[in-house]
Amino acid sequence: MGRILLIDDDRGFTDFLSGYIRDTYPLLQVEICNNPVAALQRIKAGGYDLLLIDLEMPSMDGLKLLMFATRTGMDKNRIVILSGRDANVLHDICPMGTCLAVLNKFEARQKAVLDMIFSSLPVISG
Repeated sequence: MGRILLIDDDRGFTDFLSGYIRDTYPLLQVEICNNPVAALQRIKAGGYDLLLIDLEMPSMDGLKLLMFATRTGMDKNRIVILSGRDANVLHDICPMGTCLAVLNKFEARQKAVLDMIFSSLPVISG
């Protein structure tokens, strides 16, 4: 329980966000996948409580990963799309109900939304 898969081709961002999650939520387990095609196998294997998916990546975009994840049984309300695009543009691309949230990964105020999501996850018992 409490497993997060972070999929983003930007290694600097994945290192930053995974470090934040590990430091702030030590009972959550975060795995990084910098290759969206490689993420397909992990998603198919299942067992994740949350997917954090970058919208724009080479070889496969986040919307295709979102569709794949939901087709393999992942609840869309356990998927967050992240992007550097403006929030209004993001909501045009991913209307409400497409997934749990669509967030600009560089806007500080959106961190509060991620914190609420992380706090709602089941934790790994030790």
